[in-house]
Amino acid sequence: MSDHVHLLLSVLKNQSGVEPPIYEIVKDIKSASVHRVNKALNRRGRMWLNEAFDRMPRSGQFEKFREYIIMNPVRAGLVQDPDDYKWLWYEGNGKS
Repeated sequence: MSDHVHLLLSVLKNQSGVEPPIYEIVKDIKSASVHRVNKALNRRGRMWLNEAFDRMPRSGQFEKFREYIIMNPVRAGLVQDPDDYKWLWYEGNGKS
């Protein structure tokens, strides 16, 4: 999407056997991505807002969230087939 990102992931335990808080994972993703984008565009500065809307799917809801994310570019009118959206990666579409 041109103005936001959807991620659906499973949080794994670290070497100490503890699941890191989701806010730490989001912070690390934002930090790494802004550094790479700024380097690629030869610029400096912020890219992300200081917010994240996280949802923790309950048991049995994973597929509902997965389908919502996969169909997001179709609902936005960017493509007719979600697999035609070059920024969409998911297990099973050959890009993952």
